[in-house]
Amino acid sequence: MKTGGELVLLICLIVACFNGRGRSQRLPQPQPQQSQVPCFYIFGDSLVDNGNNNGMVTLARANYRPYGIDFLGGTTGRFTNGRTFVDALAQLMGFARYILPYSRARGPELLRGANYASGASAHTSMNGQVANFANTVVQMRRFFRGDTNALGSYLSKCIFYSGLGSNDYLNNYFMPSFYTTSSDFTTKAYAAALIQDYTRQLTVSFPARKVIVTAVGPIGCIPYQLARYHGNSSRCNEDINKAIVIFNTELRKVVDRFNGGQLPGAKFVYLDSYKSSMDLYQNGSANGFEVIDKGCCGVGRNNGQITCLPLQQPCTDRRRYLFWDAFHPTELANILFAQSAYGSQAYTYPINIQQLSSL
Repeated sequence: MKTGGELVLLICLIVACFNGRGRSQRLPQPQPQQSQVPCFYIFGDSLVDNGNNNGMVTLARANYRPYGIDFLGGTTGRFTNGRTFVDALAQLMGFARYILPYSRARGPELLRGANYASGASAHTSMNGQVANFANTVVQMRRFFRGDTNALGSYLSKCIFYSGLGSNDYLNNYFMPSFYTTSSDFTTKAYAAALIQDYTRQLTVSFPARKVIVTAVGPIGCIPYQLARYHGNSSRCNEDINKAIVIFNTELRKVVDRFNGGQLPGAKFVYLDSYKSSMDLYQNGSANGFEVIDKGCCGVGRNNGQITCLPLQQPCTDRRRYLFWDAFHPTELANILFAQSAYGSQAYTYPINIQQLSSL
């Protein structure tokens, strides 16, 4: 999650006037709808990617069946069988249509938001996603006739979602055969390095007043790790989970600092996806999940050694499975998490997303 100096300068120049103090009677209406906020901008990885990787030469794509088998309209590039967490959250916030991927959003559609997330993140890193947002801001200026105060005021009413960090652990720190990171850094030092970069990005990158920052989930419990872990095939790798907890603890402190005056006027919500996922993993039967340690679609031990292949036959009853494939939750798990994050404070701090929307 490195931030280049040139990128920081670019973003600062673009958002310098977006202080949320401007007032204008010429704010455009993106579409006739009763959404609680005018727009929703999404940054992240494959957990929320909805098609940005489709045109890339990469294995990190999901624009083939059976991905999207339960999604209205079929396969789109979402890494699950149906809706992602942000899809479900957008519906709860009153958006009549899903937020489009940046690769397809054009013109007035950008006024209602865009999804910049990229599966595996390395294909479009946080730096790249922020640069794409900067390009969006440039395009949006024409709808406000160059009035940067009006545009800043408009964006200050929107919600920004940022969910990153999983791939830094999954595809870097805990892959010692390919990277030296785990020998170069202790788990505490690595978390500190990631937090330092992430804090800088969140500080300079968004002309935002309403931000959701997501914790990293317990990736030691996903089918991919269970398949690799030597021991009981349904037992989580606690070495990985303990490292994740260190990162998440520091990320929550960042939210406290931002809300405590480091970013005047901003309101950040910490979304504890670690706790929510662990609760579903440990108490899956209460929500109808009968299979919590295997992917609905995949190959090998725990259906986690190779992810879902093109035209592979998935499990019949997806609602029984917590995981869709080796890495990603099913649509039902995404919906349950969105519902709890929106309307309760079981997994949000210091307020829930409904309350954030109403500010």
